[in-house]
Amino acid sequence: MMREDFETLLYEASDGVATITLNRPDRMNAIGGSMKADLSTAFFTLARTDTSIRCVILTGSGERAFCAGADIKERAEGPRRSATEYFAQQAATHALFRGMEDFERPVIAAINGVALGGGLEIALCADIRYAAAHAKLGLPEVKLGAIPGAGGTQRLPRLVGASVAKELLFTAAHLTADEALAIGLVSRVVRDGTVLEAAMATARKIAEMPPLAVAFAKRTVNTGMQGGIEAGLEYERYAAGMLTDSEDRREGFRAFVEKRKPVFTGR
Repeated sequence: MMREDFETLLYEASDGVATITLNRPDRMNAIGGSMKADLSTAFFTLARTDTSIRCVILTGSGERAFCAGADIKERAEGPRRSATEYFAQQAATHALFRGMEDFERPVIAAINGVALGGGLEIALCADIRYAAAHAKLGLPEVKLGAIPGAGGTQRLPRLVGASVAKELLFTAAHLTADEALAIGLVSRVVRDGTVLEAAMATARKIAEMPPLAVAFAKRTVNTGMQGGIEAGLEYERYAAGMLTDSEDRREGFRAFVEKRKPVFTGR
């Protein structure tokens, strides 16, 4: 097992799965301090360069919060930014979240408590979202005279539809885990205290799959959802062709014929 502690998060890697835990429990794991820089290092320096990692789990410390959003107290006490400064600086946040969304391996968000504002925007970057039964989810920025600024206005409607997303945005609603499940915001609700276990079980199943096929499947879905069906079909044709001559595809076929468990290498 490999473990590394950051100022704002914990990183562990074992059995092909990297677990990144947002770790500011005294602030409900709010986004502040060095969290964005720490997330960048965890994803793009540690997980990306470790070829043994086949899946990433993103969760929060404790059972109260996955992430309560921006650290409002920290922001209120910090220097005031002009509109132009915010516009320029927010490009880095968008780049970080896009990088997490398009990360080469699947990402599972284990939502162990509240996921509000920027916290939900982080979860929206994941490929799969599981929620503990007591979790609350929402984008309440409008209530504060703002709007989600880290992709929430774009990712939420692509996930649940424009009408539902607008209702949630305009009313600053907080959803229960079951309500989030009903609209497709999360794909599973599990008993309190078991969400990380459920995410880990799925992550280990993914880790057993041929990594090239999983990576191409993820990129193909993202391309189609973000660029339209024609772009998606074109990329699907490309991805399927690229996989045709891969060692993993040949191994998968051989193992099927020989009735044995395949050994995938990611080549």
